[in-house]
Amino acid sequence: MSLKEIRDAMSGGTVYFGIRQTLKNAKKVKKVFVVKDVREETVRKLKEAGFSVDFLKPKSEVSKELGIGFECEVFSIV
Repeated sequence: MSLKEIRDAMSGGTVYFGIRQTLKNAKKVKKVFVVKDVREETVRKLKEAGFSVDFLKPKSEVSKELGIGFECEVFSIV
């Protein structure tokens, strides 16, 4: 389950939030998740950088389930 993977990575400090951090640390990133209501431009940039993406629920649901106080479109695991 992808949210479990993100939650586990958050516990271990091995998750990046957002497209900027993902692209900045591209060589370290192993897996990328995006929310269901992600902007098309964001998906395009990730694919141009060579990432395949797994889709999650809408960002409001993901933020709530992960217990973070902000909405985020991109989560990457290193």
